[in-house]
Amino acid sequence: MPFDVRRFDIYRKVPKDLTQPTYTGAFISILCCVFILFLFLSELTGFIATEIVNELYVDDPDKDSGGKIEVSLNISLPNLHCDLVGLDIQDEMGRHEVGHIDNSMKIPLNQGDGCRFEGEFTINKVPGNFHVSTHSATAQPQSPDMTHNIHKLAFGEKLQVQKVQGAFNALGGADRLSSNPLASHDYILKIVPTVYEDLSGKQRFSYQYTVANKEYVAYSHTGRIIPAIWFRYDLSPITVKYTERRQPFYRFITTICAIVGGTFTVAGIIDSCIFTASEAWKKIQIGKMS
Repeated sequence: MPFDVRRFDIYRKVPKDLTQPTYTGAFISILCCVFILFLFLSELTGFIATEIVNELYVDDPDKDSGGKIEVSLNISLPNLHCDLVGLDIQDEMGRHEVGHIDNSMKIPLNQGDGCRFEGEFTINKVPGNFHVSTHSATAQPQSPDMTHNIHKLAFGEKLQVQKVQGAFNALGGADRLSSNPLASHDYILKIVPTVYEDLSGKQRFSYQYTVANKEYVAYSHTGRIIPAIWFRYDLSPITVKYTERRQPFYRFITTICAIVGGTFTVAGIIDSCIFTASEAWKKIQIGKMS
């Protein structure tokens, strides 16, 4: 007798004339297909979309930066002439720069009575400060007005990712126009290194920061009031990493198989129970009539 490979068929077919269609079975089948389609589309949407996973660790993520951090500052002083506005940078490595002018621009405001300072510079990865003041002016004004509005203060690369809501420009929009004109302002910043890794494995390095501030009147050794806008910073040892991830394809296929198989199995059990109950009820009715 020749070997018949059909012996391995575990999906034996039942002749169509031996099956019995029912309205209940048709209704359950339609609901089953709609339910499977809904779950399939939900899983497909989740498979196509990416999720952002964050983690914390202790390390310097950007070791190729040479120990530097890029800073972008944009601030308006509506009542201080541009000739008086300057940027000074200090840190614990001994850097002391007065009147930084590289990659900076001063834009006159209010017919020349005010100034908007825009600058990009680097700071060392050590505690320090940079401040906007009149210290670099050739002649100090009698009553410098340090009321200001901060448009932007950001560190590192700019991250434009909708799903990442971080404090990359925490001082953006800070309004001190109604403060004491002769007051100094201290902004104490805690800078947190941040890494964003996309699906291709490319990393971008930026920095978030928290801020606290205080306002006070400062006097020089001669008794004169010399206000300034201080940004005192320190770096956190904790790094925040955001990673783009997508569901693996094998997991997507496994889920779809589970949805289809599970739905048909449960639907078959429900249909079988309803059919058995209806047949038993018919037999009871026939017994009563006889």
